[in-house]
Amino acid sequence: MRRKAMDRLVAWKDKKDRMPLVVQGARQVGKTWLIRAFGEERFRNTVYVNLETNRRVASFFEEDLEPTRILQYLETVARQRIVPGETLVVLDEVQACERALTSLKYFQEDAPEYHVVAAGSLLGVAVHRERYSFPVGKVESLQVHPLDFEEFLWAQGRDVLADEIRRCFDANAPMPQGLHAELIERYRHFLVVGGMPRVVQAFVDTGSLVGIEDVQREILDNYAADMAKYATASESVRIRACFHSIPNQLAKDNRKFQYKVVQNGGSAAIFGASIEWLGFAGVVLKCQKTVQGIMPISVYSDLSSFKLYMADVGLLTAKAGLAHGTVLSDLETDSPFLGALAENHVAVALASNGFPLYYWQSGSLAEIDFLIQQSTAVVPVEVKAGLRTKSRSLSVYREKYAPETSLRISMKNFGFENGVRSVPLYAVFCIRPDGT
Repeated sequence: MRRKAMDRLVAWKDKKDRMPLVVQGARQVGKTWLIRAFGEERFRNTVYVNLETNRRVASFFEEDLEPTRILQYLETVARQRIVPGETLVVLDEVQACERALTSLKYFQEDAPEYHVVAAGSLLGVAVHRERYSFPVGKVESLQVHPLDFEEFLWAQGRDVLADEIRRCFDANAPMPQGLHAELIERYRHFLVVGGMPRVVQAFVDTGSLVGIEDVQREILDNYAADMAKYATASESVRIRACFHSIPNQLAKDNRKFQYKVVQNGGSAAIFGASIEWLGFAGVVLKCQKTVQGIMPISVYSDLSSFKLYMADVGLLTAKAGLAHGTVLSDLETDSPFLGALAENHVAVALASNGFPLYYWQSGSLAEIDFLIQQSTAVVPVEVKAGLRTKSRSLSVYREKYAPETSLRISMKNFGFENGVRSVPLYAVFCIRPDGT
């Protein structure tokens, strides 16, 4: 599959002041495949080690972490020469070996000429546990997300459609109606399939939505297994309870995360650490409430109020047990959960493009789904699941802060009306922090 993260890897390879690279992301977002493909395309050879399954190699890191010694050992294990500039060294599932993560510091200091990549699915969880010491300032990081809608189109061989979306977004010009209708249909497919590579591949291979839910259920089961494996028994119970509550949280009119939905009498003291675990594992996205529409957004956030979204919209559809026909129908409905799906899709797209997630609320008067910072501007982003786009909240916000730009994301075509720019749901991937 064509992945945008590949461009980041290539840029890293060619940097003069390159440091070892740490690749993070939820399990099964395609990290290993991406790194292996990178090695095949850009290097003469790749020395790959999985530290979770190869305990013999992992144990070697318990001794001296001098890079020359480690490289000599890896050459022996892989039966390949490791040549600076020609070989990619990959330490996969590095969360299983604390000392391997620590060794990256010495590669940066003593052997910067080598290309070393470490990857881990639960690395975010591991480094926040007591024993780990992350080599801060000695490594670069790359976060891998599920496929976005543009990559979803690429996987189907629809590159021309993706290019047309970017053209219309940049020019703020309406999409030809026939193409707009086709893209809305493909967007609805995306709500069902999501961006997990195995699920997308199954959909592309068969051209059918039948059977993809089995793959999604397997991924969700693997997430649950990780919660048991990488947490204590009591912690894992609370983590799973929070995770299982997400569809219920998003089905409410008020989508703010409420501990009482997880368990009667629930509180931040009981479940706060569990929510942090889910975030570190990369399986949820936290959207913090902010009370001001001015820069910088982060300093006005209310740390006690937030929403939780799934890191993949297809997994949310599967976890909620929502019928595919309901998602694919072009009939306008008042289902709150279809609105939640649209919000979740936008949250994933914004996070993939590097936006921290915030929503704005003014008491009980108004709420804006997302507030983003583009260059020097704060931009309100309102999300509607269908064609009905009237909203009092955006009017309240605009009257209070008079933003230069406001975005309304919906099923409507590109356009501009009453000071609000209309962006179709299939074009959210075009919204970038630099405003380009």
